[in-house]
Amino acid sequence: MKLLISNDDGIYALGIRTLANTLARAGHKVTVVCPDRERSATGHGLTLNQPIRAEITDSIFHPSIKAWACSGTPSDCVKLALWVLLDSLPDLVLSGINQGANLGTEILYSGTVAAAMEGIIEGIPSLAFSLASHTSKEFQTAANFAKILVDRIKSQPLSDLMLLNINIPAVPWSDIAGAAITHQGVRRYVDVFDKRVDPRGKTYYWLTGEVIEDTETPQDVNIPKNIPIDVDVVRNNYISITPLQYNLTYGVGINQLNEWNLQFK
Repeated sequence: MKLLISNDDGIYALGIRTLANTLARAGHKVTVVCPDRERSATGHGLTLNQPIRAEITDSIFHPSIKAWACSGTPSDCVKLALWVLLDSLPDLVLSGINQGANLGTEILYSGTVAAAMEGIIEGIPSLAFSLASHTSKEFQTAANFAKILVDRIKSQPLSDLMLLNINIPAVPWSDIAGAAITHQGVRRYVDVFDKRVDPRGKTYYWLTGEVIEDTETPQDVNIPKNIPIDVDVVRNNYISITPLQYNLTYGVGINQLNEWNLQFK
C-alpha cells in the first residue's frame, strides 16, 4: 500500500523511524513528511503568516523511503504532502508513533491526531499511533501492531471514512493482552502553572499539571453500553482502537435545542 506518515515529535523521533522502517521492510511504499522539530500539543494549527519550507531528509530512514522535514505544524505537513509533494494520493495516512498517550480529551490538543485528521478531511482513511508512555522506547510493539492493522485494512477496507486513534501500552509484545475497540473517555488535568522568575527579574509561567482520569461515559446514544473506554483498556495492557470523525456536532444537543421556540421575530 501507499502510505504517508507524519508525526508531531519531529523528523528525528525514534517513534516515526520505527514505524516507517517497519512498514517499508514489510513491502509498503512509504513517504514521510513531518515537522523538522518537535511540535507536540499544537492541535490542528496551520501556518498562515510565514512560509513553509520542506527539505528532503531521507538518510535516516530505510533506503526505500522518501522523506521531507517540514518547518510547519503536523497538519501543515500532511496538507503540503497531499497537495504538493506527493505524485498521487496515498491509500492511508499514518501519524506517530507518538511518545506519550493520546487518550480521552487529550486528542483535542494532540498534533499526532491532528495530522491523521488532516487525512480524513481530504478523504483518506487515517491512523494515529501513540505509545502510552513519555519515557519508554518500546516502539517496536506499536510498529508491529501497525503492520498487522495496515495489512488488515488492505484485505478488509474500512467501510466508512474514519480515523482510528490507537494507543499501545508501553510493554513488550509478549505482554500485550489483546486489542479492544473503545470509545473516547474523559481525561482531565489539574492545570498547575509553575510561577518562576527569569534572570532579569521578570515573572513567567510554565504549564505542568496532573492527570485526572474520569471514566464517566459521554452521552452518545450511538455508542453501545458494552464498549469500554480507552483509558481503561490501556491500563490493563490492551491496545485501544477508537474510531474518530471530524464532525463534532452533538446529536443529543440538537434534539434538546429543537425543543426551544426560536420564533422570536
